[in-house]
Amino acid sequence: MKIGIIREGKTPPDSRVPLTSLQCAEILKDNEHMELVVQPSPGRCFPDTDYQKRSIPLEEDLGDCDVLMGVKEVPIDQLIPNKTYFFFSHTIKKQSYNRDLLRAILAKNIRLIDYEVLTNDQGKRLIAFGKFAGMVGAHNGLYTYGERTGLFELKRMKDCLDYAEAKAIYKEMKWPALRIVLTGTGRVGMGAALVLKDMGIREVSPEEYLNNTYDEAVFTQLQCKDYVAPKNGEAFEKKEFYQHPETYKSIFAPYTQRSDIMINGIYWDNAAPAFFTVDDMTKDEFAIQVIADVTCDIAPISSIPSTLKASTIADPVFGFNPSNGTEATAYQSHTIDMMTIDNLPNELPRDASKAFGEQFIQHILPELLKSESEVIKRATVAENGQLGRDFGYLEAYVRGEE
Repeated sequence: MKIGIIREGKTPPDSRVPLTSLQCAEILKDNEHMELVVQPSPGRCFPDTDYQKRSIPLEEDLGDCDVLMGVKEVPIDQLIPNKTYFFFSHTIKKQSYNRDLLRAILAKNIRLIDYEVLTNDQGKRLIAFGKFAGMVGAHNGLYTYGERTGLFELKRMKDCLDYAEAKAIYKEMKWPALRIVLTGTGRVGMGAALVLKDMGIREVSPEEYLNNTYDEAVFTQLQCKDYVAPKNGEAFEKKEFYQHPETYKSIFAPYTQRSDIMINGIYWDNAAPAFFTVDDMTKDEFAIQVIADVTCDIAPISSIPSTLKASTIADPVFGFNPSNGTEATAYQSHTIDMMTIDNLPNELPRDASKAFGEQFIQHILPELLKSESEVIKRATVAENGQLGRDFGYLEAYVRGEE
């Protein structure tokens, strides 16, 4: 097997890598019949010279590779027909902006293995950047609040060498008595909670958060049962919510009245209720000033109706005017500031890439080397010009009917 690490082609550019130079060397050491090459790129967090120093060949033409690995979506004109690709395709939730990408993958007879659906037999994801998305999302939520209020200045995560530098900065920070509500308890949510704790911000229970006042910065982390409830008034059942989210309603309103910052780190089903409506955001009791939407599903099909677009690392914040539901200049008194970067781990690329590569080597590479693998089969979105076994539900989406 010959594996090629492709140059990231999506705009804005991403500097993460699926495998670091050291990890490539380790793979070759442990798999003597494998080849591994890297397409040259000026923008990687681990430069070409790092791979060359470890005797990993640089090759512009990857046409003879069996497997091609990237991070973000591959531009259509850069897809090589009849290859196996690993990348985050952002098609499995019927994202309209990537419909043509999936069509091209099918037309070019590409086997697409999507990192997002590489799972074990219990359905748990085996590889993800989610922890680092949550970490950077929490950092950026505080950064945005500081810029909005002028109460403190926080260095951007992208300007730190690594997370160790960010942690050193946190030790010197003095936070005002702000209140943060964090949604989600998966990789994203736990990554965000880690940063808030490293910042020295006190965690309190949802009940304490709603009922008490504090003269220090605090945050609370919500589970599903804290922000949704069955419409029929029965008790919350997690399994039932996951299977039938359309039968639930939002009960998030009390947190909108008691929070300065919201960090959204849930996995959201399109049929689930949004946390609140644009009309809710116009009310005087809506206190949230900053929303760091790590989930970043774009409105109108979104858990956050003010997520009108994905922002960028270069331009991370936009304002939302609830009175007319439109984008506005950031940091105005009558707007809510939105941080919606959709490639947040790229602000912490070295740490994120290293962790991602470790997961790939431990969980995915052994499956890739098998003649048959259920792990790989479950994540195969397309193969032989057809949708994969578990992705027939995308047929109408591909045809443009939904």
